[in-house]
Amino acid sequence: MPEALTVIVPLYNEEENLKRVEKELSEYIKIAHVPTQVLFVNDGSRDNSQKIIEDICNSNPDFKFISFVKNCGLSAAIKAGFDHVETSLTGYIDSDLQTDPMDFNLLLDNLEGYDLVTGYRNNRKDSFVKNMSSTIANGIRRTFTNDGMDDTGCPLKVIKTDYAKRIPMFRGLHRFLPAMILLQHGKIKQVPIKHFPRMAGTAHFGVWNRLLGPLMDCFAYVWMKKKYINYTVGKKG
Repeated sequence: MPEALTVIVPLYNEEENLKRVEKELSEYIKIAHVPTQVLFVNDGSRDNSQKIIEDICNSNPDFKFISFVKNCGLSAAIKAGFDHVETSLTGYIDSDLQTDPMDFNLLLDNLEGYDLVTGYRNNRKDSFVKNMSSTIANGIRRTFTNDGMDDTGCPLKVIKTDYAKRIPMFRGLHRFLPAMILLQHGKIKQVPIKHFPRMAGTAHFGVWNRLLGPLMDCFAYVWMKKKYINYTVGKKG
């Protein structure tokens, strides 16, 4: 399969951001290092997001969507995206565009020899509380996973699709994508990327989501690591 990229954009009540998402991802597609398309995953939005998504997709063949009947959470949205991607590479970016789609080329340039490349927000433009809770949560996850990643929750990633489709996703485990690739004996890398303040819309995560929730998820990851099935076929006939 020739290399091509599908960028998953999970969203929930992001009507204020979607036209900017269309504009910036359309600009990226023009200069992308591999052929690229976009897949919106509408996680049961209750605002006008679905109509805007349909308008975007009807006018631009590079944009597709799937829409949930009801809100299921970010992990479910990412999992649905993985399930529906048909290209060899899968990208992920949040609809708030606090990361720059142009940095997908930076991730792609670092992909050789790796199965996941994730961004690292080394100059985050978030509030003090948000930054501190994320720093603590990342430190806790590193202790449990030993994945060596400084910013596992960074919403800018490129993953080889065959690895992405084998990730056993559970609620909250979208924060553990690098560790999930390591469970498959894959190779991971992080590279510094740009980060911006949220321009519009409302963040859907508080201190519980960013700190206490991830701590609970670490125990789920440890259980999964002990139970995870991994095999390599030597011969078949």
